[in-house]
Amino acid sequence: MKILVLNSGSSSLKYQVIDMENEKVLAKGYFERIGQSNSFLTHKVNGEKHKFEHQAKNHEKAIEFVLKRLTNDHYGVIKSLDELSGIGHRIVHGGEKFKDSIIITDEVIQGIKDCIDLAPLHNPAAILGIEACKKIVPNMKMVAVFDTAFHQTISKNKYIYPVPYKYYEKYGIRKYGAHGTSHKYVANRIAEILEKDIKDLKIVNCHLGQGASVCAIKNGECVETSMGLTPLRRNSNGK
Repeated sequence: MKILVLNSGSSSLKYQVIDMENEKVLAKGYFERIGQSNSFLTHKVNGEKHKFEHQAKNHEKAIEFVLKRLTNDHYGVIKSLDELSGIGHRIVHGGEKFKDSIIITDEVIQGIKDCIDLAPLHNPAAILGIEACKKIVPNMKMVAVFDTAFHQTISKNKYIYPVPYKYYEKYGIRKYGAHGTSHKYVANRIAEILEKDIKDLKIVNCHLGQGASVCAIKNGECVETSMGLTPLRRNSNGK
C-alpha cells in the first residue's frame, strides 16, 4: 500500500510518498513560493534531487504538478494515481473537536475551519491543500492527522489556565499542545530502540525546530506539554 502525505503551508507544500509495507519513503519534495512568479519544486527520488522552476499560482496547480512528477517516467515512483491508497494531510490544530486521525468529510473540513482562530497561519493552508486534492483526485480517500490530537490525554487540571473559567467555556482558551505527530513518533521510536513496551516507560521528548516544545509521556500517553493555546510564536524581534 502506497500513500501520499501532504503538509500544506500558506505558500509552500511538502510531500512524501511512502510504501507502507516496508515504511520506505519512495519520493519526497518541497514546493516553495506558491502564488509567486518564481515558485519552484525540489523533488527527491532514488537519492537524487531534481529542481523544477514552475509557476504555480495556487495549491491546486502545485499539487497537479507534483502528481505529474510522481507519475513521470523519469522522476516518478508510481505508474498511475490508482496505485495510491490514500492521501494524508497534516493538520496543525484540531482543538477539542478531534482526538484522533479521521477520514476527511465535509463535516471534518468545517471542523478544521472552526479551529482557524487557534492556528490562523496553519489551518487555512491545510484547507487549501485538502480542497485542491478534492478537485484533482475527487474519489481518493483522505485522512486528516492532527498535531493536537496526541495531547488530548492531558488532564483537565493541567490544560485549564488560571484565568476566569468563562474564557474556556466561551472562547476555548486552554492548553492544546503542538507537534503531537512528532512527539508520538519519537516516543514510540524510543520504546522500539530500548526494546520495551511503551506502556512501561516514562519519557520526556524535546521537539526542536522553527517551533519547539517539550512533552512528558507516561505509559504511551501525553500527560503534560510546554506549548499551550496556539502554535503561533514570536519572531526574533519579539513581535
